[in-house]
Amino acid sequence: MSTQPKVNDLVVKFANVNGSGSASANTMFAKSVFRMGVPVSAKNIFPSNIQGLPTWYEVRIHENGYTARRDGVDVMVAMNPQSYAQDLAELVTGGILIYDSSWPRRWEREDITIIGVPIAKLCAERYEDIRQRQLFKNIVYVGVLSVLLDMDYDTIKQLVSDQFAGKTKLIEPNLGALQMGRDYALEHIDVTSPWTVAKSDKTQGQIFTTGNKAAGLGAVYAGATVASWYPITPSTSVVEEFERYLNRFRKQEDGTLLGAVVQAEDELAAAGMAIGANWNGARAFTATSGPGISLMSEFIGLAYFAEIPLVLLDIQRGGPSTGMPTRTQQSDILTCAYASHGDTRHVLLFPRDPNECFSLTADAFDLAERLQTPVFVVSDLDIGMNDWVVDPFEWDDSRTFDRGKVLDAEGLEATADWGRYKDVDGDGIGYRTLPGAHPDKGAYFTRGTSHNEYARYTEDGRIHAQTLDRLNRKFETAAAMVPKPVVRKADKPTRFAILNFGSTDPAVGEAIDYLKVDGVTMDHMRLRAFPFSREVADFINRYDQVFVVEQNRDAQMRQLLIIEAEIAAEKLVPVLSYDGMPVTAKFVRETIRRHLEQSGALGGFKPTPVTAA
Repeated sequence: MSTQPKVNDLVVKFANVNGSGSASANTMFAKSVFRMGVPVSAKNIFPSNIQGLPTWYEVRIHENGYTARRDGVDVMVAMNPQSYAQDLAELVTGGILIYDSSWPRRWEREDITIIGVPIAKLCAERYEDIRQRQLFKNIVYVGVLSVLLDMDYDTIKQLVSDQFAGKTKLIEPNLGALQMGRDYALEHIDVTSPWTVAKSDKTQGQIFTTGNKAAGLGAVYAGATVASWYPITPSTSVVEEFERYLNRFRKQEDGTLLGAVVQAEDELAAAGMAIGANWNGARAFTATSGPGISLMSEFIGLAYFAEIPLVLLDIQRGGPSTGMPTRTQQSDILTCAYASHGDTRHVLLFPRDPNECFSLTADAFDLAERLQTPVFVVSDLDIGMNDWVVDPFEWDDSRTFDRGKVLDAEGLEATADWGRYKDVDGDGIGYRTLPGAHPDKGAYFTRGTSHNEYARYTEDGRIHAQTLDRLNRKFETAAAMVPKPVVRKADKPTRFAILNFGSTDPAVGEAIDYLKVDGVTMDHMRLRAFPFSREVADFINRYDQVFVVEQNRDAQMRQLLIIEAEIAAEKLVPVLSYDGMPVTAKFVRETIRRHLEQSGALGGFKPTPVTAA
């Protein structure tokens, strides 16, 4: 092995059994790296059953902040005989495999280093309780890793103390198991690792959190007081975190909770409850995943046509149907954009990480009330359930809730001819009232059937068409309200660009850097919302080809760009990953290079100045 170890650039993967209690120890390892000041990303790859099947926890460590998932594993902690063959195959040449050598095992690779640690025997000798033996096995291998990778032990010990601060009796046993792993490694393992993890300062001031936690907190900051839901992976923890933050920040001294969390009998009922609460003047939301959006479609259409604010957090997972409940995907784009039957189009927000899950969830409530329509925050399992290193959340304490066009008693008195669906400002948005606003003015019948400006039932096709035209104007108004895309320009003119959205951003950013080394420069746009602003079409039309990176089979964002932004199909090249795993920079880079080489686009490349369309 090399005598010059690679510092802060490796992938460590833990192979365990679901239900074995390994999650706490694996997270402890990732958090220790973070606390050492090193950029890190963690991907929890778990089955959809309760226990017994293989589960993995993949940690990427990179000094320069590359946090996308990477192909190949440098250090594998193989604790599950069911997955030994797969785990062995993932190791790079020169990699290290650590396994429980309490039972003899032959390994069929000679290009890696095998380290056996009798973890089960060590724990059996020290702990009488069977459950303790199982749990502390996981802590032991963290201790082994801390020696092998030359990690700062004081940082790990402090993390253990902090993690069990509320259960102080667990601190010493966990530290004991950690030390047991270190002692064995120091005495018995005579291996110099090609990789080390050294203290740095790259994560100073940052936080390590999940998107679902961030979204739950964002809803609290946005003033939400009602969450109605039906549990479904991977969205369940959004509402659980919302409830936890409610109890922390919205509980009065007498114990009264200023909020409500209601578990409905199904997703359709959950959507109906949220719509009713919003109609009554509360700020309410629901959280679900793709199958739930399908079931909610009827009520989503009602909210759209009756023009009732509604915030929906869609944490996408693998489909179709039940699909892969515990794998990530970006396959709900078209479903959310056109949810329900008839002529419907909805506002979508696409966070890239937990930081934007916080900010865009808060923004969604303002947008829903300003536009009086459903607004989707379209996240995914990778963002929602995995830990990300992000900047701290920011909140302006002077910010006030934008309730949009709501008439109170004084406003109704000053309005001579109020109609719930009259477009007096030309932006497609009428003025609404809340129940009880005035003793005899401002009442109207909320219906899902066709209606005129005064909310009265009609079957006049011309009036119905006028209503649909007005809703179109509202959607055009939304394009100016939603978050703008983020553009990253190359350092020299180029004929090519990459477009992406959501959780693919770390992989795309890394791939752009690699393509630059290959001699291919790329401009970059990250979409943050639908409807698309005019600058999206302007950006795309500057280039010969734009590569659209997304995690679904059918190029759903590309379809949406062709339909809604009227982009020529041949200009948009799909880069599609849909195996349920977070996309890698290698995949993006190789797919783009292969297309450019096969199409001959790289031949005779002569940079020309780029001007706006």
